[in-house]
Amino acid sequence: MTSLVFSMVLAAAFMHASWNALVKARLEPIVAMTLLTLTAGLIGLPLLGILGLPRAAAWPYLAASLTLHLGYYLALAEAYRRGEMSEVYPIARGGAPLITALAAAVLLGETIPGHALAGVVLLAGGVLLISAGRRGVSGVGGGYGAVGFALLTAAIIAGYTVVDGTGGRLSGNPSGYAAALFVLDAVPLPVVAIVVRGRSLIAPMRSYLVQGFLGGALSLGGYWIAIWAMTRAPIPEVAALRETSVLISAGIATFALRERVRPLRWVAATAILLGIVLIRL
Repeated sequence: MTSLVFSMVLAAAFMHASWNALVKARLEPIVAMTLLTLTAGLIGLPLLGILGLPRAAAWPYLAASLTLHLGYYLALAEAYRRGEMSEVYPIARGGAPLITALAAAVLLGETIPGHALAGVVLLAGGVLLISAGRRGVSGVGGGYGAVGFALLTAAIIAGYTVVDGTGGRLSGNPSGYAAALFVLDAVPLPVVAIVVRGRSLIAPMRSYLVQGFLGGALSLGGYWIAIWAMTRAPIPEVAALRETSVLISAGIATFALRERVRPLRWVAATAILLGIVLIRL
């Protein structure tokens, strides 16, 4: 992984944590997710006209990614409805790199050096450790429902990461692939949300259009970088490094959302940073 790819993926991690905070902080999660997907699609539409379409070989991967992303939005929204950001986000993001590494090795025959694999394991362990001692396990906070949906989210993240990493490589145009993904992705979730919620969606979204466009831009930019990075570095390494967003989300949850800090997070943070160093080596 080159220095450019490394720094860009860290920037993507910051963008990802930021738009998740917007989802959790203001609107009901499903409403916020719908607003973000719509605005990201609107932003991506003119970019798609400039960048052009990906090759035909990538379109089956786009179709698979759309299905997985719809499941991701619904699972994450339900996890946030049941639990705190500091509980849900580490589990959802921490489990994904290990599943992604296994899937990439089995499906794509993609291996990474031993020290980088150790970094992936250490980083994922640190991410999961952040949520250790959470109130939900004791049955007081979000409970096992939040944990279950967070784990489901992790599995879906691993799925769409491998799919989009492969699709981006086959597309001949990773930027065009990312733009097409976000434009098409602006349809399924809003349709489901309208069927379930009806016109009650419209009023709260109107009140947060500015935040919605900001969140949509962050979502698009962060994943755009990830798709580009996966065409230039091993998918498991990119997936793991991207999960440093958990450190950022912990800071946001603590200082912006006023969620309680646990001392164990400092140990987890150290593990994550050591994992980053090993991946970078």
